[in-house]
Amino acid sequence: MTGSAPPVVSEADRLAAIDAAIRIIPDFPQPGILFRDITPMIGHGALFADAVAVLVERARRFEPDVIVAVESRGFLFGAPVALALGIGLVPVRKPGKLPADTHGVDYGLEYGRDRLEIHVDAVEQQARVLLIDDLLATGGTVNAAAELVRRAGGDPVGALFLIELAALGGRAPIEAQGIACDALLVY
Repeated sequence: MTGSAPPVVSEADRLAAIDAAIRIIPDFPQPGILFRDITPMIGHGALFADAVAVLVERARRFEPDVIVAVESRGFLFGAPVALALGIGLVPVRKPGKLPADTHGVDYGLEYGRDRLEIHVDAVEQQARVLLIDDLLATGGTVNAAAELVRRAGGDPVGALFLIELAALGGRAPIEAQGIACDALLVY
């Protein structure tokens, strides 16, 4: 018998396996937070590859010119998606991490406040930007990243996540800005 085709695995089956590998840790990083730990999933090569493959397929729908990935776990998914699509990657970082002139914005988190920055010349004018992060909670981080993209001259057309915590309502404020959202796993 000469080379049989590999079995076709549906997106639903891939997502079920990815979901099963995500560890739940209560009260981290502080009491009342139910943390979804992706490290077991990304530590498993085939599951990590499946997550990236599904993200790539979902990313194509947005027809992005560039990926903007949010520090730090967004980098884990944004980089391979950008490579697979043959487009660039722009990092959005915490203060003091980018060496050239930056735009910055302060924003609220599920459990505090923070600041993000982007290089002022990171995005071409009117570029279609897909924002990628690992988690959508309240939407504060991605809304801040979208504001940075706009300040840099880009057009944030979509936001893509591995996980969405639906009860925290983060999708609504993002979509209110005209940014389409998608997540592989919704809890």
